[in-house]
Amino acid sequence: MSENRIDLVRPDAPELAAHGEHGVGRMTMQLTNPNQYDIVRIAADETPERYDRPLTVEIFYPAEAHVAPEPMRVILRDGQREVDIHGLSKPDATPAKASAPYPLVLISHGYPGNRFLMSHLAENLATKGYVAVSIDHTDSMYHDKAAFGSTLVNRPLDQMFVLNEMDRLSKDDNSPLAGLIDTSRTGLIGYSMGGYGAIISAGGGVTDKSIGYEWGAPDGLLGMHKAGSTDHETLIDPRLKAIVAIGPWGRNRDFWDAEGLSGVRVPALYMAGSVDDVSQYETGIRKIWEESSGTDRHLLTFISANHNAAAPMPAPMESYPFSDELGWAPFEHYADAVWDTVRMNNITQHFATAFMDLHLKNDTDKAAYLDLIETAEDGVFARNDDGMDKPEHTYWRGFPDRSAKGLMFETRSKGE
Repeated sequence: MSENRIDLVRPDAPELAAHGEHGVGRMTMQLTNPNQYDIVRIAADETPERYDRPLTVEIFYPAEAHVAPEPMRVILRDGQREVDIHGLSKPDATPAKASAPYPLVLISHGYPGNRFLMSHLAENLATKGYVAVSIDHTDSMYHDKAAFGSTLVNRPLDQMFVLNEMDRLSKDDNSPLAGLIDTSRTGLIGYSMGGYGAIISAGGGVTDKSIGYEWGAPDGLLGMHKAGSTDHETLIDPRLKAIVAIGPWGRNRDFWDAEGLSGVRVPALYMAGSVDDVSQYETGIRKIWEESSGTDRHLLTFISANHNAAAPMPAPMESYPFSDELGWAPFEHYADAVWDTVRMNNITQHFATAFMDLHLKNDTDKAAYLDLIETAEDGVFARNDDGMDKPEHTYWRGFPDRSAKGLMFETRSKGE
């Protein structure tokens, strides 16, 4: 069976999908968030109602060049089978500290998922001078999927707790992360329920209606994220400078309204498939983009893609066979029926790099990669023999000729 590679860059990939100059190291850390609500026990009417919440994170960081990669052992969507995936990273490789400290990017998976689902993106960002920390969200993984209310309450809490832990560890001389991270420049990338959490973390408070759902969080505990509440305002962290929310779930079920989404206060890049039938496109993700009026934001749309657009790594070969546990092939969790996954990953890497470089590194040259004609196929490719653009050139920046197809990129400014 062939290797399950997550680090592929197609010849027609947009410019910023290419790997950067650094090698990639990775390390696994076990974290504990003390005295948290045990939503699973509360939902089951059990006691005690508080516990020390365990979280595992995978930290991908810039390493010395030319590290010898080693595979990652990951659990498949069926929650049982373990397989190897192959990328660029090596466990405990020597950090490239000459350019440290690096901006932090938190990565938050869907429901269910795990910390390796977007490892292609984490490694890609690490090659470019970011520390990418991917979170295993307890009660929300393939092997421990539990009460949905835990995900609703804990997503933004987990995200901000990990930010605080990375800050603490980067200042601890005895930590392997000492001096490696600048948390004052933090970005957050979330997929599906990870995108839900990112929106709350960025200031989008939830509605009264969502707090009262019988199938949601028990005992009104989601109220801590209510728009305008003191608890929600306390969660907002000024170190968070940008979010990328891919297929974010929630607006389709009225977890936000226009007032709540107007609270999003950091630049946002939303990504979606135009036929997403999980988070919904027109009534879900597109409305999130439209109603996030308190900030500058973009919407990248993969035409005819479904909920698996942009985020998941390529489906491991072992996911192809039918699963008796699921009643379907785990392949369906990773792949899209129309789009090639590597192609989508490369496009995601390109836009995430431009967006994070602009907002976390203040690389203003990257703004040009986000100033695009809305419909990719309307772009005109026109260059002189010396490679300089002609006046009529409107093709998407960084995309090779004939490659910007099936995509839309829309921008609205704060107040619009």
